[in-house]
Amino acid sequence: MVSGAYNRKKGHDFERKLVHRFREVFDDDDVKRGLQYRSGVEVPDVECPVFWIEAKRMKRPNIRAAYQQARDACPEHRISLAITKANREDTLVTLSLEDFLEIVGEWWEYKKQ
Repeated sequence: MVSGAYNRKKGHDFERKLVHRFREVFDDDDVKRGLQYRSGVEVPDVECPVFWIEAKRMKRPNIRAAYQQARDACPEHRISLAITKANREDTLVTLSLEDFLEIVGEWWEYKKQ
């Protein structure tokens, strides 16, 4: 039987891994784990300049629920992302089609220059 403490540690370790991966793209100081408070103030699992990230690492993460959680808490100036990883599977990133096309469009315009 797997304990709740083990699952929390697995989730925290996943968040730390994501911080390191996002720091490869953004400045070190701009990316960190969000602090999880019970005060009602919403913070992302991983803080970075552009995205509001909800991270889920479990046996079978509910991708839609993770994305909805990110979207519900996401401020206007950020793009909501759900990053999920099932055991022994690839890590997936979920975002809305509109946000994805906006990112790809900006990348494409930059690439054409």
